[in-house]
Amino acid sequence: MIRKIIEMSHVAGEGHIPSALSVLDILWVLYDKVLDITPANIHKTERDHFILSKGHASLALYVILAEKGFIGSSALKDFAKKKSILGGHPDRTKVAAVEASTGSLGHGFPMAVGQAMAMKIRALPHRVFVIIGDGECNEGTVWESVKLAAHHQLSNLRCIVDNNHSSDRALKLGELGMKFESFGWHVILVDGHDQEKIRKALCTKNNGRPIAIIAETIKGKGVKKMENNPEWHHKSPTAEEFADIMNQLK
Repeated sequence: MIRKIIEMSHVAGEGHIPSALSVLDILWVLYDKVLDITPANIHKTERDHFILSKGHASLALYVILAEKGFIGSSALKDFAKKKSILGGHPDRTKVAAVEASTGSLGHGFPMAVGQAMAMKIRALPHRVFVIIGDGECNEGTVWESVKLAAHHQLSNLRCIVDNNHSSDRALKLGELGMKFESFGWHVILVDGHDQEKIRKALCTKNNGRPIAIIAETIKGKGVKKMENNPEWHHKSPTAEEFADIMNQLK
């Protein structure tokens, strides 16, 4: 899937590759091991729900949706092209498996809180999962949502923070886990690239509190020249760079 992400970005001349690679393991575990979401039940409300709040990591979401049969694999080759269903940010009006149009940071998390509240009111047993980025935590709506979810004891809500330390170059966030705990959340720290530990964290039950999973990740994981290299934040590989990366991934 790493190769497909690189290829899609190269062909389109578009995409946030490192951000996609930092959440790839998390997304795979969600769709392969955790979420009660299938192509057969995607149009139903009585199931788990997932929002990729850091919508610029869409490349990773798209390759997994294709792998799991939510979209045709042929759609991947049209990523970011005119009239494509797969834009640089996810669009819920074009892909049924995309539950919220995201990209403006700080917007997806509040929607996840709203979904979790609605499900609690209806006494539905399902869960809501949302992925946000550490840079996204600079947005005030994140902390308003954290407070609201704790106040309403949304134990059906799981917020995964892709802590790839993007924000360190701008505004240092300190200990994110302590911040969530101070609002009343149950916090789990996990290696965001250890799939079994991710699975266990995502399946954790609690005593009536929302759960925050702080996933320590590497931005650009799997491609050495991209790992923790801000030059690649929003950059598509040239033909020469593409060939070099593909050779390294063999």
